[in-house]
Amino acid sequence: MIYSNLSKIKPKLRTQGNVTGNFGRPKSKAGSSMRDIGVTKAKVVNITTPNDYLNKMYYVLDNTTDSEMKQFAYNEIKKILIQRGEW
Repeated sequence: MIYSNLSKIKPKLRTQGNVTGNFGRPKSKAGSSMRDIGVTKAKVVNITTPNDYLNKMYYVLDNTTDSEMKQFAYNEIKKILIQRGEW
């Protein structure tokens, strides 16, 4: 019979390296990282009305020199006016 050394190999517990199980990526906790969005300890929360937001976007559109900011303000104005049926 041929002598085999396989029976002397001790299995090694996996205690080193990354904890995987997410197809090679590091494991992440379940749930969304955005679950705490909107949670605040403030006693008074003022929510901007659509009219106030629209006025702020018009102000930004008229007073900024940044082309990306102008494009953002234009798109926001367009979105609000489309929702109202005024576009």
